[in-house]
Amino acid sequence: MSVDYDLVVIGGGSAGLVAASAGAQINAKVALIEKDRLGGDCLHYGCVPSKSIIHAAQIAYNVKTASRFGIYTSEPTIKFEEALGHVHSVIDTIQEHDSTERFEQLGVEVIYGEGQFVDEKTFAVNGRKLKSRAFLIATGSHPAVPPIEGLKEAGFLTNEQIFSIKSRPEALAVIGAGPIGCELSQSFSRLGSQVTLISSREVIMPKEDPEAAKVVQRQIASEGVRIISNARAEKVETIGDKKHVTAGDEKIVVDEILVATGRSPNVGSLNLEAAGVDYDKKGIKVDEKLRTTNKRIYAAGDVIGGYQFTHVAGYEAGVAMQNALVFPTKKADYRVIPWATFTQPELARVGLTEKQARDRYGDDVYVLKQGFDGVDRALAEAAGYGFAKFITKGNGEILGAHIVGIHAGELIHEAVLAMSQNLNVSALQCIHVYPTLSEISSKAALQLTKQKYVKNTFLQNLLKKFFNWRRSIAG
Repeated sequence: MSVDYDLVVIGGGSAGLVAASAGAQINAKVALIEKDRLGGDCLHYGCVPSKSIIHAAQIAYNVKTASRFGIYTSEPTIKFEEALGHVHSVIDTIQEHDSTERFEQLGVEVIYGEGQFVDEKTFAVNGRKLKSRAFLIATGSHPAVPPIEGLKEAGFLTNEQIFSIKSRPEALAVIGAGPIGCELSQSFSRLGSQVTLISSREVIMPKEDPEAAKVVQRQIASEGVRIISNARAEKVETIGDKKHVTAGDEKIVVDEILVATGRSPNVGSLNLEAAGVDYDKKGIKVDEKLRTTNKRIYAAGDVIGGYQFTHVAGYEAGVAMQNALVFPTKKADYRVIPWATFTQPELARVGLTEKQARDRYGDDVYVLKQGFDGVDRALAEAAGYGFAKFITKGNGEILGAHIVGIHAGELIHEAVLAMSQNLNVSALQCIHVYPTLSEISSKAALQLTKQKYVKNTFLQNLLKKFFNWRRSIAG
């Protein structure tokens, strides 16, 4: 069978762009199909706009709280539309790197349209039938909307609309206390909205270490975000120009509702059945080489479920591209996957939680904890709250790391490097510049030596005798 392409990439988000770019640069003939705009959810509705508005909100908060440092100013005037203007200017700048022209210059044929598989070897789009030696499905995901009575009728926002609203909501209900819900709750509160965050659990961000998540929860609440815990939104009614949200025993009256309750894979329009590709509500099923049940077709990114992060999508795209275009020998390795939530304080994680480690390794688990209140640079910046927690085995193997505090998303990478290179936690005791926030890693790592010494009564007694002897002969 003759084919038109070496690789047809379906979806122009993070995974699709990485695969198409890399494939073209090794001289493969690549087509990239996108139904809307290149850049995907991350650029237009996710990482980029959310971090941009977080930064604007951080500036507003710094001005409001400048008196902590002896700097006094009037209450800041927040022009919400201009703050969103900053968000969209950042998107426009980054969009240039993801432009059609750039990919065409690399040799990628960019095709705009929504297509589907017609059989196991053919993808149809815009009346064309594309045959390829391999396909990569990278269509991403979309916001999952829970079945709440009256929600659809009342109207709501997701991350796909929140950055395009024309004015700031005076009162905002956020349904879902995961990373998106927490980041935007704090940001909109700092920008002047009265925010109520509805959490189905006692502690926000249930996938994180509970002790770390509580630090974020306390800070968000202290800034004025009202958190309703152990409750689910059950009903929404529109009365006049307001939306009334019932959550447990509470009724919240708001102008807008933001739904942030997870993601669902974009598979509905692909006609995967015709291609012999298995999937379920979590996403497309792939093996460790990211091949689907049709060995000609690979999948990567949010559409396969798993770790739904831009950096993971890019990694998976590299694995899938290499297997699809060269030899299918590379396996996806998820042993060391970091992520961060960019609230203030930030919360970053890699590896196991303390509970997961104890369930797996029993008594051979050490918890090395260092507070930012013991890091001089953090104190100098009035950020002496939060901590670093490293989970290790007795031999120093790092099982997990959790940092909650200032710049945690940057600081976590020292632990990521150590874990990925199988370094002992003692490697983090290398000399760190003083005063820097990164000292928290070396101070935490030192805790293993201290804890093992406390447990080793034989060594303690031996050293006592040694020093008694040294003093006796010195006299």
